[in-house]
Amino acid sequence: MVQEEEKQPRQEGLKHRRKRKKSIRRKISKPEGEKTEEKKRKKKHRHGLLRWRWLINSVLTTFCIVAVAVTALTLAISNYYSSTMRASLESSAQTAAGMFQNFTESTYLYSARQFINQFEDRDIIEVQFLSATGWVRMTSLMDISGGFPGTPDVADAIQNRKLSSWSGEDPSTADRIMAVSAPIIYNGTLVGVVRFVTSLRLLDAQMTRVVLITSLVGLLIVALMWVYTVYFSRSVLEPVSRVTETAKRIATGSYGVQLEKRSDDEIGDLVDAINDMSLKIDQAEKTQSEFISSVSHELRTPLTAINGWAETLYNGEVRDAEDVKKGMGIIVSEARRLTNMVEELLEFSRIETGRFNLSVEPMDIKAELEDAVYTYREFFRRKGLELVYDECEEEFPPISGDPERLRQVFCNLLDNADKHGGSGGRVDVSIRPEGDDVVIRIRDYGPGVPEEELPFIKYKFYKGSSKARGSGIGLAVCEEIMQAHNGTLEIGNAEGGGCVATLRLPAHGD
Repeated sequence: MVQEEEKQPRQEGLKHRRKRKKSIRRKISKPEGEKTEEKKRKKKHRHGLLRWRWLINSVLTTFCIVAVAVTALTLAISNYYSSTMRASLESSAQTAAGMFQNFTESTYLYSARQFINQFEDRDIIEVQFLSATGWVRMTSLMDISGGFPGTPDVADAIQNRKLSSWSGEDPSTADRIMAVSAPIIYNGTLVGVVRFVTSLRLLDAQMTRVVLITSLVGLLIVALMWVYTVYFSRSVLEPVSRVTETAKRIATGSYGVQLEKRSDDEIGDLVDAINDMSLKIDQAEKTQSEFISSVSHELRTPLTAINGWAETLYNGEVRDAEDVKKGMGIIVSEARRLTNMVEELLEFSRIETGRFNLSVEPMDIKAELEDAVYTYREFFRRKGLELVYDECEEEFPPISGDPERLRQVFCNLLDNADKHGGSGGRVDVSIRPEGDDVVIRIRDYGPGVPEEELPFIKYKFYKGSSKARGSGIGLAVCEEIMQAHNGTLEIGNAEGGGCVATLRLPAHGD
């Protein structure tokens, strides 16, 4: 009984720990399951920030430009209306003052009454006649005659005896007005002032309408700019987002993936560039894989032959001297081929890492070519391949170059002629001066190179449809060496069949 009581708390503790472990697993696994959604939210957030920043900058700039334009237009219209109204009042006041310059103070008031009665615009313009002290003696508004206007235009007209205008708030009515005062002078004596006053209420109402109309037009422009910016940002950011996603996929190893081109503008050019880059990376990846596989096979073949014959000779399984000599010859030949392949790979590695250097010196290009020809002639003869050298009797001046590197080019091209064109039974070599260049041609009579493969034949790792042994980097190394000598290497098909390699080097000396 006691044991059962002791087991029960233990079982409850185990259940509790199991529940805690499950909850911890849920807490740990939940964020892992939501990583994709979180990434999507982050991407949307980043794109949203860029879009909003673009919208705010564009629309804010447009709003500022529209606000400045509306303000400038409003001020221009207001100044135009105000100056036109002031000029009209000044003209009327000047004319009226001129009419009464032959009247004394006691006699011009009768004519002033007639002037007021005959004034056509008295409904919108008030005409006042003031004394020399500024007292209103007569006005077109009969019920408010008397008093001092108390505005600067009156004081300026009396004090300086010249036409004066003023705009502002009327001290007596608190209404915004425009007033023009002209002095009436008789024999050099100021006898009074004629004053024209008009309310600016209509002008203010008109300007309010102008401001409202121009503001609505400005807001419409801002709204259209907002719509256009939204559309334009979407048309730009969405393709850029697709390009970004594709670039990320390429970066993670999805080589060869292609984007759909939806426009022929700069975005379309970017899509073309990304697609081209993706294809080239995919091609380079496949070529590199094929190169590794090919090199592995090329290295395995001579090693197998060397190991097989070495074990056979070591174990004494071959006792005939002729067979021993044959086995040793195979070992030497395969070891030489293996050495050449390793040196070729090392040479290519130096080129790729920028450690490719030339030992330039004055050299006899013809002698270097003839050394390579004589070296390969016996080798070709043993294989039943005829090497024909078209010797040029003309002597060549020394040229600047690296003899070992150029000899490497000659040997590589002769070796290619053997591997790819040996079935033709013949290889031709010639050297000729052509203009300012020394031109060397090496031709075989084999099947040649398919036309569609010619543009790529000098690419690194490229072997095309050829089944011949090799790493696919020999011509790439030759191309680098020729370019370092300011020369060219051209590979093409010869008339009548076969392939021809043309080397051009500048013939000038040091």
